[in-house]
Amino acid sequence: MVGRRVGGDVDCVYLDAIYLLRGTVFVGRQTELSLLSRRTDHLTRNGTGIALAVRGRQQVGKSRLVQEFCDRSGLPYLYFAAVKGASVTVSTAQFLAALAESDLPKDHALLPTTPPAGGWGDMLRVLAGALPDRPCIVVLDELPWLAEQDETFDGHLQVVWDRLLSRRPVLMLLLGSDLHMMQRLTAYDRPFYGRADNLVLGPLNLAETATASGLAGSDAIDAHLITGGLPGVLLRWPTGTPAEDHLREECADQTSPLFTVPEQSLSAEFPHPDVSRRVLEAIGGDVRAFANIASTAGGRGGPVSSGTLSPLLRQLTEDKQILALDLPLSVNGGKPALYRVADTNLRLYLAILRNVQNLAQRGRPEAGYALFKSRWSSWRGRAVEPLIRTSLEEAAITGTLPWTEAQVVGGWWNRQFDPEVDLVGADRGPIASRVHFCGSLKWLGKPFDTHDLRELRDGAAQVPGFDPERTGLIAVSRSGSELPDGAVDVVWGPNEVVAAWQR
Repeated sequence: MVGRRVGGDVDCVYLDAIYLLRGTVFVGRQTELSLLSRRTDHLTRNGTGIALAVRGRQQVGKSRLVQEFCDRSGLPYLYFAAVKGASVTVSTAQFLAALAESDLPKDHALLPTTPPAGGWGDMLRVLAGALPDRPCIVVLDELPWLAEQDETFDGHLQVVWDRLLSRRPVLMLLLGSDLHMMQRLTAYDRPFYGRADNLVLGPLNLAETATASGLAGSDAIDAHLITGGLPGVLLRWPTGTPAEDHLREECADQTSPLFTVPEQSLSAEFPHPDVSRRVLEAIGGDVRAFANIASTAGGRGGPVSSGTLSPLLRQLTEDKQILALDLPLSVNGGKPALYRVADTNLRLYLAILRNVQNLAQRGRPEAGYALFKSRWSSWRGRAVEPLIRTSLEEAAITGTLPWTEAQVVGGWWNRQFDPEVDLVGADRGPIASRVHFCGSLKWLGKPFDTHDLRELRDGAAQVPGFDPERTGLIAVSRSGSELPDGAVDVVWGPNEVVAAWQR
């Protein structure tokens, strides 16, 4: 290594240590590693600086990805992880110590022994003066925690970047878990606007989860739904162990990441039992329509008012991105909109695992596992829908499906939710110009049969834009199909779902 990571919270250091102790091979993220490598190639060719803002939810693996990249690059680097709540004086002192202990400075003797009195503005100038003449990397992890303590931080960063850092061959990586604050960093009305590219780091995809867990087919899909593709949760998954066997073991451990990761995420983003927390928990309990959310999240004064709930849902969906919004997909606009928790690990925690954890804390792990078993199948049948839809989108893009022009896959329902069509593939959404296929998803213990086919045909016929001469049919089933050949255009099982991501 040519650098050293200093500072940061205990959880991140612990996770990195687990990777080292277990000798875990770094899984996936090849696209992101390639993107970062292209940035360092630019440094070599042009000798000018590049800034990249990397944002993603907690435990999604931002720190792990960037540390892996730094190690692979062979370049001198500084990795500074901010501490939440640290004052400007403390954080600049920690930064100076990290700089002094790294191999980044071209001359350690020129570094000051104490942080400058001018705060982050002067500290960043010290950094600029210490940079070597060859390409290097500077990482500021959890940047929002620095900005919390100094509202002028991004202004100082902009000035020093424009005058000094951008003229040097440095790749500056700015990491943060507060999605809204990281978006604001490069927003039009902020000082650093136009100076950094943006990389949104999501969870591992399904194929990467399959590799990390050593599972295939429906077992890999189960692991992905349970962990949400979060590396911090997947670390504890024993290779090749099916979901239900793993859950039986984890139910006896109240400190399992399956419980603690979503619990910590809730505590960090929703520390108080206010309306936003009640709204999230209502949706996590599978209350998805606006009126039902308002009623469930309300209190003694009645349902949450529309004037309160509408902007709150918009904030949770667009700013915090903790919720996802589903709209009926067809050639006509449709209502109602439905909300869901975007992270399936958090969704499972709110629906089932929190109660399982409570039983584990009371010394009743067997009862916790029994509770999980009783609710798991029905929860999985609903939670797998978005994953199947995105898998079909991937397959259409790569030409695996016969409908290569289907760019968007969603579902369709009317106000009475009768019928509900699980899968609709169209050229765009939520209002399409052409519906390419309709489909049904059955993720229980029985094969897709002729009764399911009749329901699919009857439901598809009501989707605006369905054309029996041109619109295809697809059946997706966890337990295979009993349909005669040619009854539908495409039949998918778990292996095809996983294969859609193995490009």
